[in-house]
Amino acid sequence: MSATPLLELRGIDKSFGPVQVLRDVAFYAHPGEVTALVGDNGAGKSTLVKCISGIYPTDSGEFLFEGRPVSINGPRDAAALGIEVVYQDLALCDNLDIVQNMFLGREKRSGIVLDEPTMEQMAAETLAGLSVRTVKSLRQHVSSLSGGQRQTVAIAKAVLWNSKLVILDEPTAALGVAQTAQVLELVRRLADRGLAVVLISHNMNDVFAVSDRIAALYLGQMVAQVRTTDITHSQVVELITAGRSGSLGLAEPGTGHAGNAAGSTDTTSGAVR
Repeated sequence: MSATPLLELRGIDKSFGPVQVLRDVAFYAHPGEVTALVGDNGAGKSTLVKCISGIYPTDSGEFLFEGRPVSINGPRDAAALGIEVVYQDLALCDNLDIVQNMFLGREKRSGIVLDEPTMEQMAAETLAGLSVRTVKSLRQHVSSLSGGQRQTVAIAKAVLWNSKLVILDEPTAALGVAQTAQVLELVRRLADRGLAVVLISHNMNDVFAVSDRIAALYLGQMVAQVRTTDITHSQVVELITAGRSGSLGLAEPGTGHAGNAAGSTDTTSGAVR
């Protein structure tokens, strides 16, 4: 694992009118790791992702990518850095086939016509590189695919463009047991290929199955980001619902002593973040 995070956020604030949704958020994602971003509804997960992907501008704070300060002023800036997001609705077109979906809006051309052979070859190589074997034909319409296969196509679409950071928003939310297992294997494979993966999930079984780190948001604050092996299921639930668990998270009322929040010691390296 690289000692330098691929993505590091410092002091991110975001408000919508009088409502402050993100408050002094610190967050980092390492290449070769799955970082689970957890939090209750309204904790600020979606807003944070939209700030990372350039959909929302931040009010203040720093973005570092590969150790260098960067400005993300829109989705094109994020994509140029290698940041791709797979949203919960997948943004796939049912009436198009797998190749057409993977290249939608980024079609390869040969002169004035589409370069179908090149696109089909690149799609096949991407799926093969992810060890995807559940898709029978690249020319299947997405409408004929199962939920797990759709999720696979959406993830493959995200990694097709030499991406470095892939953010997955609830990738197993509507899947059965077998399909969930397939998608989680694919998530793990992305990290094993050296990508930084951010997994947003409410399913703690999924989180503990594939993540290397867990980052917990509570009412717009990052209350902890720790190694998965250094935290328990019940502690994560407490961080999500109360913002603290023992020495982790926000200060206990009346004490003024903060726990191990995102700006505190990373238990894997001893570095202060």
